[in-house]
Amino acid sequence: MESTTQNYANQGRSSYYLSIPLYLILTLVTFGIFNLYWNYRQMEACNGLLKRVEFRFGYWILFTLLTCGIYHIFYQYKMGAAIVELQRNYNKAVFDALPVISVVVTVLGLSIVVDCIHQHEINKLVS
Repeated sequence: MESTTQNYANQGRSSYYLSIPLYLILTLVTFGIFNLYWNYRQMEACNGLLKRVEFRFGYWILFTLLTCGIYHIFYQYKMGAAIVELQRNYNKAVFDALPVISVVVTVLGLSIVVDCIHQHEINKLVS
């Protein structure tokens, strides 16, 4: 576990900045398949910025499939909470409502909008 944490500590923050329009278009063109990669990149960004392993892509896929998507709602809440924690850690403007908004918008079936919001907040942290 320590080597994984050390790998996150050594990765540059600028590698976490992603183009929202590009990733959104690629997600739409691939009928959502690219979104799996986008979520992976967001998990890596949060893990790296937190300097700990908070998210595991394999677990997310497995539990989301086993719960018919319900775990994804919890994941969106957790990702929002992690971003709020990072905003506090990096002394940035804090979007306190992000976890709850993430859940509500995901339940409404607009998970891709939540991914855009999360990426926007991550981009603000690393730029």
